[in-house]
Amino acid sequence: MVLDEAYNEYLPDNLKPDSIRWLKRFPNLVVTRTFSKVYGLAGLRVGYAYAAAGVADLMNRVRQPFNVNSVALAAATAALEDADFVRKSYELNRSGMRQMTDGFRRLGIEYIPSYGNFVSFRVKDAADVFRKLLKAGVIVRPIASYGMPEHLRVTIGLESENTRFLAALEQALKG
Repeated sequence: MVLDEAYNEYLPDNLKPDSIRWLKRFPNLVVTRTFSKVYGLAGLRVGYAYAAAGVADLMNRVRQPFNVNSVALAAATAALEDADFVRKSYELNRSGMRQMTDGFRRLGIEYIPSYGNFVSFRVKDAADVFRKLLKAGVIVRPIASYGMPEHLRVTIGLESENTRFLAALEQALKG
């Protein structure tokens, strides 16, 4: 059983599970985390896992040699020690999420509440809205392949980026 905690750092403390403790109770559990999200190291393709010793040994036997380069390892190690950066990233994301959801409410758009660094929203003719946003230089993700043909997903950005997205979205919905 794999529990992907890629967005764990975006959760408020009262919602974070004590998944590491679950390893004692469930020896087949593997908890994975990444440096791609709140730490901002997506290009380095580095993460880690917690697992029972036997499961970790099995994973180690099948992994590629040198699967993490020295730059990624150094960055990940430094990131683990930079709690201030994680706190600031968390706060920036929460503020951006409020900006986005306030904008969706102002525009009368349904959205799926999120604790991650993205939010999914519902629009009529999502494929057309996607194309209009792309033409305006705003990239969102269509999620029709997830069985949600009327939804798009947008990543939370800086305040200016969120403002630009919301303005482009408003224009895309008008015409």
